[in-house]
Amino acid sequence: MTQTTPPDEAAPESMRGDWADTTEQAVLDAAVARAADLGWNGRLVRSACEVNGLSRGDEELLLPNGARDLAALLSRRHDARALEALSAIDAGSLKIRERIAQAVSARLEAGAQDLEACRRCAGFLALPTNTDLGLKLAWESADHLWRWAGDTATDQNHYSKRAILSGILVPAMTMRWFDGREAADAFVARRIENVMAFEKWKAGKDFDAPLNRVIDALSRMRYGAKA
Repeated sequence: MTQTTPPDEAAPESMRGDWADTTEQAVLDAAVARAADLGWNGRLVRSACEVNGLSRGDEELLLPNGARDLAALLSRRHDARALEALSAIDAGSLKIRERIAQAVSARLEAGAQDLEACRRCAGFLALPTNTDLGLKLAWESADHLWRWAGDTATDQNHYSKRAILSGILVPAMTMRWFDGREAADAFVARRIENVMAFEKWKAGKDFDAPLNRVIDALSRMRYGAKA
């Protein structure tokens, strides 16, 4: 049976953590079931907490940022669900574009299982006051997917890959929630093709050449090296 009353401060840290994790998921379940009727807002948070027997004080302890915290829980649940589905796929047997296509598809379908909740949450995250959270959650999702795909970059590529994939995920999710799977899959395929074409073009360019020429010229001036 789920404990809806938080342990007191004298309880072990593990007990307090278990209560929070278990109760967060129970509240999220209730929110997902009610989002279509209530929207994604403070009213939804209160309703989901009430059905789990939580007082307002418990609610503030569990979800201090209200609907924003609930949105983060939903996104992270879908990340975990996508990674579980991807665990059955051998990423090493696929080309990189196939890995990313599989990863994005798994993430979209993980969210589609809670379609109405995702639609309401997407509208909430599109508000100017919440776009920062939406971008953060998209970055988290992109990071999980790149790690599954085998990315180990620690230089600037680590950030550029996640930025690019975040830029694919956000509109792809919106299309999946509101326009359907076919439209989202077609969009993702086009974007991946564009990214791969850009990477191929970039591979043939030496972007450091101008800087290297400047450094070489300054070295000659300083040390008197011959051209």
